[in-house]
Amino acid sequence: MSGALIHPSAVIEEGARIGDGCEIGPFCHIGPDVVLHDRVVLKSHVVVTGRTEIGEETMVFPFAVIGEIPQDLKFKGEKTRLVIGKRNRIREHVTMNSGTDGGGGETRVGDDGLFMAGCHVAHDAIIGNNVILVNNCAIAGHCVIEDDVIVGGLSGVHQWVRIGKGAIIGAVTMVTNDVIPYGLVQAPRGKLDGLNLVGLKRRGVTRSDITALRAAFQMLAQGDGAFQDRARRLGDETESAYVSEIVEFILGDSGRSFLTPG
Repeated sequence: MSGALIHPSAVIEEGARIGDGCEIGPFCHIGPDVVLHDRVVLKSHVVVTGRTEIGEETMVFPFAVIGEIPQDLKFKGEKTRLVIGKRNRIREHVTMNSGTDGGGGETRVGDDGLFMAGCHVAHDAIIGNNVILVNNCAIAGHCVIEDDVIVGGLSGVHQWVRIGKGAIIGAVTMVTNDVIPYGLVQAPRGKLDGLNLVGLKRRGVTRSDITALRAAFQMLAQGDGAFQDRARRLGDETESAYVSEIVEFILGDSGRSFLTPG
């Protein structure tokens, strides 16, 4: 705990491992199986419990509860984990639960995410890098949220759903099926309404790739045959790496169907 700053009112149970340069504010509670890597900051009134690991330079704001048991009636106290990556910002009243045996035993959060006030990450979810969960959205159990995804405020993602890289979910949206990479989903019962063109342009994606993505979306929307058949034909024809990501996602393993273009 070299150089760690720990407020006298904080409770750190025996066995917890606190990295160099950590800051633990007033009235925090750290459980015995917790690992905080270097320079983690817990502002105040933060609970970190269970077999939870938090990566370097992550900051957790007041009243967040990290690593509590799953909200799953099948959970019987098995030893499962929550692993959080580096440089995340976890805002007030965020909850993140550990995994279950039935879901692989681990909830995982990547690096450089922003988890705004009141959002929830459920058991066995896998959250990628550079993900933004806006205020009061909820990610259900077993979901996969790939890199660079934004989920709007007050939205819900149904269990087992996958959201592909670079997709954006509008506010107050319920997502019940998989979302292709770079997709734009909105409406109360989520509809695939186009591509996240603003996000693509902000990331500097070339005009030729954006043109290829537009053409791919049109083919998926209006081509002949079933949705996956269209994706296979698209994979045979495309030279764009971005389009190939969409094809691989559609043809990948999933327990749910897809939101398809209207």
